Amino acid sequence: MKRLSLFWICWGCIAFAFISLNGCDGGEPALKIDLSERVPLRLTPEAHVVTYAYLPQYAHTESYRRHRRLVQYLRKATGLNIRQIFPDTFSQFVNLVGQGKIDIGYCNPFIYITIADRYGADAIARPIEPGGNDQFRGQVICRDDNRAIRTVADCRGKSWIAVDPVSSGGYLYPLGLFMAHGIRAEDFSEIAFAPGPGGKQEKVVLAVYSGAYDIGTIREGALAVLSGRIDLDRIRVIAGTPWYPGWVYAARAGLDASVVQMLRKALLALSISDAAGRDILEPAHIIGIVAAHDQDFDSVRQLAADVGLASQQ
Repeated sequence: MKRLSLFWICWGCIAFAFISLNGCDGGEPALKIDLSERVPLRLTPEAHVVTYAYLPQYAHTESYRRHRRLVQYLRKATGLNIRQIFPDTFSQFVNLVGQGKIDIGYCNPFIYITIADRYGADAIARPIEPGGNDQFRGQVICRDDNRAIRTVADCRGKSWIAVDPVSSGGYLYPLGLFMAHGIRAEDFSEIAFAPGPGGKQEKVVLAVYSGAYDIGTIREGALAVLSGRIDLDRIRVIAGTPWYPGWVYAARAGLDASVVQMLRKALLALSISDAAGRDILEPAHIIGIVAAHDQDFDSVRQLAADVGLASQQ
């Protein structure tokens, strides 16, 4: 009986293979391929790329949304092959500038003095933010229901989450504010920094919103990014820092002078008063662009020295 079963199993396998082979054939003749005949593949090299990077204070999607039209405009206005790239962290942004992999960077003042003093980057233009100010400031926030914190002095002994060790509005400026009130870094129960790539401003707000930390520090304007995602009435601004120089467009050391000049000219030509300029500037939260010089940021250098955060560290 076992032999009979084995016979039918073997016969079935042979029949299945025969049917499969005939089905695969489909009556079409086999196609012979002569691998000895080859056509050389010619690749057209891509035109020189000028890289543009937005310091990742927000999520990459927000960075792209804000500066997509600006990058498109610069590409058209200069004829340069400009491509926006997306560093994951503040430190990666700095390192890429040092490696010559970011040609034009849009960054905060503390990052600027770092790449200027360390790698020779140079300021070429500054944005004017909504409200007509070419300066900006940081904010100290807490949950609105946190009755233990009313003033800057109440922050002593509390847990603090900041944006990044090299964030201007999210760390340097608030640290200067705390020290002006006699509160040193060691006077906090904890100082943490927003984790992971991108979206650091949002992460600080969400950490405070969830109650994970007592206070957070962000740049002014960051709360609006979370509008519609959380109940912003549950966040209270305790204080704002003094005003300092705002963000800046910086060119890496060694970038061709003619390229820098074309980019500066195109940036300064943008105006919120005409429809085309408005379509480019409004998504970037900018109402104008003015010329910038390295000495414009000396007050930031002085603050960094005063609080013990030298720009070359």
